[in-house]
Parts: sequence; C-alpha cells; structure tokens
Amino acid sequence: MGAFDRLAIYRKVKIVEGENFVTIEDTKNLAEVEMIELVRHFMEDLAFEEVSSVNVLVNSQFSESVDRLLEREGFQLHDHVVMVRKELDDWADTDEALFSLRSMNELPLEEFTRVWQEAAADSPNAAPIMDMNEQMQNVRRELGLAYQSTCRLAYDGRTPIGVVMPHIEPDTRDEGRLFYIGLIPEERGKGKSKTLHKQALQVLKDDFGASYYIGSTSEKNTPMLRTFEANGCIVIERNRVYTRKIVQA
Repeated sequence: MGAFDRLAIYRKVKIVEGENFVTIEDTKNLAEVEMIELVRHFMEDLAFEEVSSVNVLVNSQFSESVDRLLEREGFQLHDHVVMVRKELDDWADTDEALFSLRSMNELPLEEFTRVWQEAAADSPNAAPIMDMNEQMQNVRRELGLAYQSTCRLAYDGRTPIGVVMPHIEPDTRDEGRLFYIGLIPEERGKGKSKTLHKQALQVLKDDFGASYYIGSTSEKNTPMLRTFEANGCIVIERNRVYTRKIVQA
C-alpha cells in the first residue's frame, strides 16, 4: 500500500492525543490487512516527539498475527477491555435515593484528587498508564474549561464515597462518557456502584444532553461489568490494549 492508502486507513480510526500520550481507537473499522498496515507504519508516519506512551486498542475481530506484530514493534499487552452502550433518549428518571454530587466548581483540587486516588486504589482494572497528575492534565486538555463541571465527588450524607466524571466525548454532539467512575474501597460491595452509575447516566442525559452512553472497563472488573448489565448497558465490542513506552532522546 502507498502513502495515500495509509492516510485513508488513519481516517478510519480515532487518534486521541493527550498531554503526553497517543491512543489509537476504533480499530474495528479496519480490515485485518489494513490493521497490519497501520501497525507496520504508524510509528514512523505519526509524530510522537513529545509523548511518553503510545496505546493501541486491538479489536477482538483481529487474529493473533496483529498481536505478534505489535510485540515485535515493542508493544506489550496491558489489558483486555469491554465496551458497552446504553441509549438514553428513553431513560426514565430514577426514584431511588441518590447521592449528593459536588463538582470542582465547589471543591478544591486537592480534595477532588485525594478522593480520586482513594477510589483508584486496589481497582480490578489494570494499573493506569498515567499517574494522577498526568490524568488530571489530560482531563483539562481534553475537556477545556468544562473540566471543572465534569470532575465530581459523590457524597453519602457528609461523607465522600467516590468519583464520577460525566462529559460529552469531544468531536461528538451527544455521546455521553464517564472519564472515570469509582468508589473508595470501604464503600464497595454495598450495592452503591449500581446507584452511582445510574445517577451518572441521568446526569449525562439531563445536564450534558447526551442521547447515548459509551462505557468501558477491564474484563477483570466483574463488579463494574455487573453494574453495566444491571443498568441496561449492552456489550458492543472487546479490545486488547497494547502499550509502548517512548524513550525521548
């Protein structure tokens, strides 16, 4: 394939550029021969001059030939991820007792990041590729000034119990996502995850104007997978996540 063909391949995938990382998503849109062509050339075609890691989501439709090629290119398998979808247009208001949500418009950064770190502790998900400061920088970069409304703590009474970060996916009109959702360790196993997730979907619809929700979690995160199922989310794809660290000269 020539350069023109590779440009056509790049237009079929989604390239997410963070503060110091690049992630290639939506590889489900490629045929296997296109995926192999992408893996063979994207490290030289795309500019990675100031990033510390490159991540590729390999859709489950692809054979192990793609995995072996990525490994030869210096990538390592990081996680297996499940993606789900939920239509929100017909989502009925919940009559459950809800948690109080407070955004960073009301909270200091230190309080939010402290609870976020607690919520991320001992998670069934794979270890994050970025540290907490890098994740916060990425939220600011991706969402701009709106990030303060996205970053919310959940309270049960006066006690912070977790984090939820609803937003509209950039470059879409109404795709709702949760940059993060999680409970602190002592609040897990009490049935609160289902309620918090349901409340987050309501916020996406009512406050952000989302008509549908896309979520993802590790295949190892059984509690979150059960929460997705309980709240009517449908599995739409599965991906293998490969990561390569970049050593800058």
